[in-house]
Amino acid sequence: MNTPAEALAPRNILEIVRMMRPDLRKSDRKVADVVLGSPQRIMSATVAETAEIAEVSQPTVIRFCTAIGCDGFQDFKIRLAQSLVLGTPATQSAISIDDTPDEVAAKIFDYTMTSLDWARHKLDMTQVNEAVALILAARSLEIFGFGASAIVAQDFQQKFPLLGVPCHATTDSHQQLMAASMMKPGDVAVAISNTGETMSIVELARLAREQGGKVIAITGATNTALANYSDVLINVETLDNTDLFTPTTSRIAALVAVDIISTLVARRLDRVENQRLVRMKRYLAQIRKNQIF
Repeated sequence: MNTPAEALAPRNILEIVRMMRPDLRKSDRKVADVVLGSPQRIMSATVAETAEIAEVSQPTVIRFCTAIGCDGFQDFKIRLAQSLVLGTPATQSAISIDDTPDEVAAKIFDYTMTSLDWARHKLDMTQVNEAVALILAARSLEIFGFGASAIVAQDFQQKFPLLGVPCHATTDSHQQLMAASMMKPGDVAVAISNTGETMSIVELARLAREQGGKVIAITGATNTALANYSDVLINVETLDNTDLFTPTTSRIAALVAVDIISTLVARRLDRVENQRLVRMKRYLAQIRKNQIF
């Protein structure tokens, strides 16, 4: 399914080019390849120079700019400069078997930072605030996730009891099924799945809603099976792909989303709850200072 340029994040033009490239005309793809391969070189090039580098006509360069949602070549270069400020584009961060350890480390940092910025601009704060409201009113929370998402679920579970919200995040599939089937009105389930298509998670979300619970989905896509059973959908879209050496940024982005949600919940707690939180952190600090190794 084609993705129109206006539907993509407006800031990072390099990632827009990367995502739209398969749907461009053959000659336009030649311009896209040059842009993705040497963005710094295109920054200092004119329309004529870009056409020469890509071995296409000048009208093709202009048409390419329009196809990716820019208002001409000058607008494209402005947005290209904004993207380069973010750091090395993800397309330039692919890890190869010949990379040195230093190059691998640099590419993973570049890829992660670029992907997190992409997720940041895709995050719908209206949905985040709705999730916060559900959590604050929740009788209890059940957190569901498998694989990398189970790590996020455990982090979620670690934070929220500290905020006075009863919370469970079992990784056992049978216990998850039991928890979902026992939910009642006033309970909230948090279903975590980057693809939104993990059928076990989708089934848990369906079952939780069927019992009267509310469902918050944390996922990397919107038009998914999980979305169909969600009351609140938090889209944490990243630049993950299935390349052998590509780091899993979806997990990191989801952890950031959990940090955002937990911080917003903490900010809205009453004074008594906040005092309890401060006291708990003081106890933890004392234990760390006095611990003997």
